[in-house]
Amino acid sequence: MNKFTLSSLNFFSGRIFSKQWMSRSMLWLVVLCASLLFLPEHILGKLGLHEHIQPYSHFVGLGLVIGCAYFCSRVFDYLLDIGINHYSSKQATTAIENKIHYLDPTERAVLREFFLQSSATLTLPKDDVAVKSLMNAHILECIGNELHYAIQGPTADFKITLKARSYLNRQILRLPSGKPNELELKQLIKARPAFIHSLVQQRKQAA
Repeated sequence: MNKFTLSSLNFFSGRIFSKQWMSRSMLWLVVLCASLLFLPEHILGKLGLHEHIQPYSHFVGLGLVIGCAYFCSRVFDYLLDIGINHYSSKQATTAIENKIHYLDPTERAVLREFFLQSSATLTLPKDDVAVKSLMNAHILECIGNELHYAIQGPTADFKITLKARSYLNRQILRLPSGKPNELELKQLIKARPAFIHSLVQQRKQAA
């Protein structure tokens, strides 16, 4: 695991370094080519470059075009990333809004567990229909720690996404406005997801 982590860090560090090196090289290429093309002739003459540059001016111009094209592509990639992120964010918000108002009892029970257990993260079965549905609606997010059991399917740690938190309240989750009375408490316990009990047993066996 450590070897994999170190190799991953080295890979990403190498990519970042190569991008920085390329950007700096292209910047110097643009500055140099632009200077050779647009500096006044008397300055180039004083530097002794005018006679040497004249026969190769088309190569200098080509270098300037290549450098400018590189930076134009970087700007285009940046704008494209912004557009994709904006579209993805808008799509996720729409999915959350559509799902929040049409939660079925099982999905609502899964979300209610975060509040009942007063925990930002919960271990949930990945193959559960309600969990999958909430993930597809961008309400739940898997954060890792995946475990596999011989009898049941895999589990992982989940959290409510940042976008979905602002939509969830006691009314949406059908939670009592204040401290639940005995009857309300029994109803909440009865409505808990069926897999909660099996997960508790698995934790006890693992301990």
